[in-house]
Amino acid sequence: MNNSYIRELTEVMYHIEVSRNNGKTINKYEEVIQSLLQTFYRHKERQSRLFFLGNGGSAAIASHMTADFMKNGGMNTCSLYDYAVMTCMGNDYGYEYIFSKPLEFLLKEGDLVVAISSSGNSQNIINAIMVAKEKKAEVMTFTGFRPHNRARQLADISLYVPCGKYGMVESIHNLILQQIVDMIMERDGVKF
Repeated sequence: MNNSYIRELTEVMYHIEVSRNNGKTINKYEEVIQSLLQTFYRHKERQSRLFFLGNGGSAAIASHMTADFMKNGGMNTCSLYDYAVMTCMGNDYGYEYIFSKPLEFLLKEGDLVVAISSSGNSQNIINAIMVAKEKKAEVMTFTGFRPHNRARQLADISLYVPCGKYGMVESIHNLILQQIVDMIMERDGVKF
């Protein structure tokens, strides 16, 4: 069996970066996880609402994490993936507003928007980030491909995967978010 894919995936994982809007960048895996974990802990303690969003494979990750952070992490997550709402927003305002329009109604100051986008350049993601900034919510992005993508540049906290392969970028985004929610669950337990 050829393990070159796993070796490449592991190598990319050890080159991810977390940047903060204060200019600080972390690139050691353990420190990356701890930095992101502390942000989620802070929002859990404040009982902030979390909004995960993305397109395609990133939408699947966002939907999955909405459920896991609620059930396993005990956090106040809100889904933007109701079909009636999405198709209404797309039909009435255009696809580029499917996230930003609902956020205009739902988002409160101090909430957390987690935008997952391999390219970091999808207009509907950028529009949602802009609304979050206007509402004084915190923005965390999970991106890849090019280091100067728009979502990463607008984020308060950004996780960047230095890779141009969708499968690897999405797998790493999913793995890191899953590791974080599992660590929250280990610390706090699960209430069924």
